[in-house]
Amino acid sequence: MKKTVPALAGIGALAVALTACGGGGQSPAAGAGPVVEGGTFTYIAGGDPGNLDPQFTSLSVTIQADKFLYDSLVAIDPKGAEVAGLAEKWEGDTTKAKYTLRKGVTCSDGTPLTPQLVADNINFVSDPAHGSSMVGLTVPPGAKATADEAAGTVSVTSAVPDSFLVRNLGSLPIVCPKGMKDRNILKQGADGTGQFTVTEAVAGDHYTFTRRKDYKWGPGTSSDEKGLPDKVVLRVVGNETTAANLVVSKQVNAAQIVGPDKQRLDGMGLAKVSAETLFGEMWYDQAPGLPTADPAVRRALTQALDLGQLGQVLTGGTGKPSTGLVAPGMGPCDHNTITGLLPPLDEAAAKSTLDSAGWVAGSDGTRAKDGKKLSISFYYPTTLGSTMQAAAELVQQRWTTIGVQVEVKGMTDAESSQILAQNSWGAAIVPLTVVLPSQLVPFLSGPGGTQGNNFAQIKNTEYDAAAKAASETAGAAGCDKWAEGEKAVVKALNLVPFVNSVRSYYLQGTKFDQAEGSIVPSSIRMLG
Repeated sequence: MKKTVPALAGIGALAVALTACGGGGQSPAAGAGPVVEGGTFTYIAGGDPGNLDPQFTSLSVTIQADKFLYDSLVAIDPKGAEVAGLAEKWEGDTTKAKYTLRKGVTCSDGTPLTPQLVADNINFVSDPAHGSSMVGLTVPPGAKATADEAAGTVSVTSAVPDSFLVRNLGSLPIVCPKGMKDRNILKQGADGTGQFTVTEAVAGDHYTFTRRKDYKWGPGTSSDEKGLPDKVVLRVVGNETTAANLVVSKQVNAAQIVGPDKQRLDGMGLAKVSAETLFGEMWYDQAPGLPTADPAVRRALTQALDLGQLGQVLTGGTGKPSTGLVAPGMGPCDHNTITGLLPPLDEAAAKSTLDSAGWVAGSDGTRAKDGKKLSISFYYPTTLGSTMQAAAELVQQRWTTIGVQVEVKGMTDAESSQILAQNSWGAAIVPLTVVLPSQLVPFLSGPGGTQGNNFAQIKNTEYDAAAKAASETAGAAGCDKWAEGEKAVVKALNLVPFVNSVRSYYLQGTKFDQAEGSIVPSSIRMLG
């Protein structure tokens, strides 16, 4: 299986495989004005979505784009509840699931949706040989799906227990026959049952989606809905200030702003839709032979940081301390698995920790062990606002004071897939946005390298045991065990979650809802 990359919380997310987390609270002004027919809804993405194949991505920007093009068996509403998608009914437990499909659903070329097509999608993704980024996230490896055409049902059996099996399987984007036969057409196009089709794709600049007038099966959609856009344009704009200016000048309808420009837009009273998501997550590469594979080095690096200060720099002073590895309000588990478990700022203790681990400071202040310098590359995503660079420079400064050589490097969403696959990246801020604790499992355990999603090469037996027990318990009854596993990861400093961001779409001439941090296409209304 090919290594995949977590969704950078832009919003979206690894949606999960990822989508960014959080509900969709609108400001009072967001619903102002009468709806108008037709028109074009234009929104800004901070990076290019790249390959649009919905079963081979975990980038948030791509997951958002695919929401316009593909449907899943079960949809999630703005309050986090399961609602009908392609399926009208569903049931199951930790190893079995059954879905009864809606009637009358068609692909964009008119091909009817069938139970066998859905089963083929699930069986394709469940085979690790295909390298789908959805395996282990929405579809357990080795899961088997069968179709009953007469009954209009799809049944799935999983050899691996999943406490949220019905919901996870239900979130898989379903690809239509032509796309299943030739995945290449999905890279810059689409073949789905979604509300829109791709009519133009200019990499690095814009993507245009055109609404299907025959679409009437998505949540909140019917043939007589008023105010839906005829077209959606995704514009790629990497600079947040430019994006903010485009909203202010009414050249675009929506842009997500996380940096200093938020204060300016708030001062102007612009309508906005907000969601809280994990933002500051420090990951350490624990591949064998790297300094960060040593728990003592990870502890010293963390002790050298004022995580509160770092979080405020990262979020422009608007952040909230992280309390879990799934953002607040997402899913049934709400335990605090972080507070009190991370070491506080203590530069002297950090130096002592390195001394005890054999990293000796030389005459120039830098440390070495067995003739090898303590040198770390630190990566940050360039598509998540200007504050990321400022935070990265603060990390460099603090780690340099304890004798670590630090090279700061920015990475785009597209570059992150190569960088994190190298297993020699050192440390990185990677906002991993999942909506259920079970979706963390392939990122915190199991194979890494080129074989799986465990890009940080984490090996934590306490987490593995807790996750196994939790996976065998259906739904919220397993939350205590999921919390036990998360605490084990935080205590071992396999990763360091330190700040959440309240991320806002600023709006002009539109309103919409968010679910799991993504715009709900059928909720978009154009305003006069």
